Amino acid sequence: MALAGFTEFQLRQVTVSGTTTTASEPRPIVIVTVTGTNGGVGYGICQRLLIQLTSQIPSDSLPRDFEDASLSGRPQKYAGLTLIMACRSVSRAQKARTELLQFFDSHIQKIQSTAEYDGHAEEFKKNLSIEMEYVDLASIKTVLEFAKRVNQKYPYISHLMCNAGLASFSGLDPKLLLHQLFTDPKGAVTTPLYYSQHSGELSIDGLGWVWQCNVFSHFSMFRELQPSLSRSPNGPARVIWCSSIEASPKFYSPDDWQLRSTEHSYESSKYQIDLISTTLDRLALSSSSSSPNASNSAVTRHFISQPGVCHTNVAHALVGPFLDFCKLMVFYFVRLLGSTQHPISPIKLAIASVHLALVPLTYLTFFSDAKTPPVRYGAESDRWGTERVGISPVRAWLANEEEGRRLVAKCDEILDKLKREEERGPVFETASEKM
Repeated sequence: MALAGFTEFQLRQVTVSGTTTTASEPRPIVIVTVTGTNGGVGYGICQRLLIQLTSQIPSDSLPRDFEDASLSGRPQKYAGLTLIMACRSVSRAQKARTELLQFFDSHIQKIQSTAEYDGHAEEFKKNLSIEMEYVDLASIKTVLEFAKRVNQKYPYISHLMCNAGLASFSGLDPKLLLHQLFTDPKGAVTTPLYYSQHSGELSIDGLGWVWQCNVFSHFSMFRELQPSLSRSPNGPARVIWCSSIEASPKFYSPDDWQLRSTEHSYESSKYQIDLISTTLDRLALSSSSSSPNASNSAVTRHFISQPGVCHTNVAHALVGPFLDFCKLMVFYFVRLLGSTQHPISPIKLAIASVHLALVPLTYLTFFSDAKTPPVRYGAESDRWGTERVGISPVRAWLANEEEGRRLVAKCDEILDKLKREEERGPVFETASEKM
């Protein structure tokens, strides 16, 4: 079936080592929400994705030890990519794009000097397009406008990587820091409890601010992009939700589902991502099984990644440059002692997300069965910094399965309401109507 504008994104004939082969797979069109521009996990995902796709068989597309390699599945060979960086700052995004291309050129120059270089990277670069699109997750209006532009501009979307998020830190509690250091030193540098967070903050839309930025806006983006996701030409599109090692049901209360009152809005929002992503994936699989004649591409799959512990500038303003450097040194120290949760570098933390994007879908089916407890794919590292992919369960899933369905319904309800209000526009009263 031909798609509008499809030929623009079709893979071309490529020549590798003197042998002409016809690449039949359309290039992926990937959206990555990036708030940290050139210093966060989103930017690391962009870097890693580019590096991986310079290889005909990316290492991140191969099955892991916990995935059944005996299953039939062949990594796709891509000779191009359209990467859409969804950012809230156009100027910073332009700078990040320039630095990303410089990084990519440097990588190509490095691999060209190796004996095993096959020329694929240069062919891939010819069909690489890095686009920038404005979106502010704190404003549902910009999310709706973003989705409308994308649906009109691109023939399909193959991957939506919901990475961007925020934590509303207010300060550092020295007493809690010392207590956790002495009682749980590993936890103090893995899942810290001593960062104080603001509560009661609202977005411009009147919703819980952290909840909207981390959860609802990504949910809305997925819903509004469903027409483009359903047109993915290489089988089901994938939505990859970035959770956190700190995601925990411990701090989450269903009565405070917009996270307005909690003092742990970040941990709670990431746990909601676990619940919502799992619920959406199981609803998609249920819909697919009940409609066997439906197009396979119309079913969008949902997966959870978590990046482990990353060193970014998020806490820099709270602790200052000296303590921030000390914190980085502690990260390396605990990794050397054997912690697997400290990949530290954004490009290494991106391994789980990129694996979920590139690995053949057949290797992910075991953990998607409704009878199998859901899992999260996480970035891990050995003591020397070599990254790998691990899995961990979605915590307390059986106890909160119904809450996952309720959250999806609540998000749909609010999205419909906000869309109606946006379509209606501002309502002005006349003087007589006020009397």
